[in-house]
Amino acid sequence: MSVELEVGRRAVVRVPGSTANLGPGFDTLGMAVSIYDTVEVEVIASGLEVIIHGEGEEDLPRDSSHLVVKALHAGLAAADVTAPGLRLVCTNTIPQSRGLGSSAAAAVAGALAANALAGFPLDEERLVQLSSTFEGHPDNAGASVLGRAVVSWTEIPVDGRSQPVYRAVSIPVHEGIRATALVPDFHASTQAVRRVLPSHVTHTDARFNVSRTAVMTVALQSHPELLWEGTRDRLHQPYRADVLPVTAEWVNRLRNRGYAAYLSGAGPTVMVLSTEPVERGILDEARAAGLTVHELEVAAKPTVQVGTA
Repeated sequence: MSVELEVGRRAVVRVPGSTANLGPGFDTLGMAVSIYDTVEVEVIASGLEVIIHGEGEEDLPRDSSHLVVKALHAGLAAADVTAPGLRLVCTNTIPQSRGLGSSAAAAVAGALAANALAGFPLDEERLVQLSSTFEGHPDNAGASVLGRAVVSWTEIPVDGRSQPVYRAVSIPVHEGIRATALVPDFHASTQAVRRVLPSHVTHTDARFNVSRTAVMTVALQSHPELLWEGTRDRLHQPYRADVLPVTAEWVNRLRNRGYAAYLSGAGPTVMVLSTEPVERGILDEARAAGLTVHELEVAAKPTVQVGTA
């Protein structure tokens, strides 16, 4: 029988955003970056209250359709607890629908908050599973749960009836690596951008991406001089260039200058991984072209606090 949480119990979670694919690791590689959403959840006597500050405050729903609320309810169910009512305060700094893992961070925040309210019965493996379910792939969610970089994969049950199993393992990142995000002022729909991908690719292109994904895991951990080579891709970025021309232009411009630039997730953000700051002149050009620049670090795990209001 489910246990009902006492009124006044409170949890605060701070979840990092993420960059996915890292070039060749389509739906496989991810990395947490130091841009954060914070969610405060309090158990109240009844009802649902959702307050939003920052990114998405004009557009996101304030009812049970909010992704944080959905993940919170899923987490409470997984922990076998209930709440008579909930009050959420979401303070968002991760840009929405820009390829920096805002949706995954929302799902992770809800799952983490539920776990905290319930007394932490769910381990990281279960949290990755819960939060990945909402997106259908674990690269962003795995990074936001585990921090640093992750290698992720999805196990499809052979019975055709069970739910997919989402897995992610953390890998260390060389202490000198930093991330620079160039964020255009328009949104990109993950589903729309996925629709331009072909149903089949050549064996040559598949082999190319397998090799560069392997290179990238080495580059991240101990050989950052290989980041440029490790971010090369033939499986998704060339096909997305026509629907994301601004992104493609900046990826090419930066790569031609020797920077390990790639399309972050489904875009439109351009991400650069490097051990030295990107030249000021390039960043000034990006700002003049209407892009927002975020100079970021590789992020650790999310933080969680529990208390009583």
